[in-house]
Order: sequence, then structure tokens, then C-alpha cells
Amino acid sequence: MARRKLSSEMNVVPYIDVMLVLLVIFMVTAPLMTQGIEVDLPDVKAQSMSQDDEDRILSVDPKGGYHLNWVGEGKPVVSDDDVVTEVQGLLAKKPEQMILVHGDRKTPYENVARAMGLLSDAGAKKIGFVTDEPQEERARR
Repeated sequence: MARRKLSSEMNVVPYIDVMLVLLVIFMVTAPLMTQGIEVDLPDVKAQSMSQDDEDRILSVDPKGGYHLNWVGEGKPVVSDDDVVTEVQGLLAKKPEQMILVHGDRKTPYENVARAMGLLSDAGAKKIGFVTDEPQEERARR
């Protein structure tokens, strides 16, 4: 009886198959996992945009209240639905209107992100942030 010689080589074909399946799974699911709002954020030392008299600003106070500069002398808008309704009314007249978000320094990020979500829900395509220049830059002027 002839004895067969033992093979010490490893068969890697099944491992390659598993790796390719995982690669396909990650390629398909990765784009689905990204969420967010498309926003143009300025750099810290960016040139300031020219201010327009018709700038529309959604301000978020430290307690999370909303203020729209084009609605009733800056009174707080109480509910999220009011913000969406007012912005939709504005965008019905001017669809390409840029809306600026001005968050107080002490406002939690969650409140600013929620305001941006409301603007997105209302159909705003152009959203910007109002920021102050660094103190050292102000001191030089």
C-alpha cells in the first residue's frame, strides 16, 4: 500500500471568497451610513461674506429658543413647526435664499444641529453660519 505524502500547503481560496463578500458588503453599506446636512463652513481665517440687507438669520439662544430676524421684531418662535412654516413661506418667494444660522456661544451644539435640521426639512438649500473672527484678529484692527 502506497502512502500518500502529507501536504503542508494551506488552501486560501475560501478565505479570499469570504474577504470579497465582506468587501462587497462594506462597499454597499458605507454610503448608506452617512447622514448630514450639506453646509459650506468657512475656515477660521476666511474672508467675510458681503452682508446683504436682506440676510435671513435663524438665531438660537442658549436655552434653545429660535429667533427669525424677518418675523415680528425677533420674537422667539416657540415651536419647531413654526420655524419650518416660516422658512417654507420665505423659500416659496425666494427659493435660492441663503439662511444664516447664528448660535450663541453658550448654545449646546445639539440645539444648533436641530435648527439646521429644521431648515433642511423646510427645503433650504443654502445654509451658512455666522461666526466672529478670533480675538487676536479683532485686536489688530
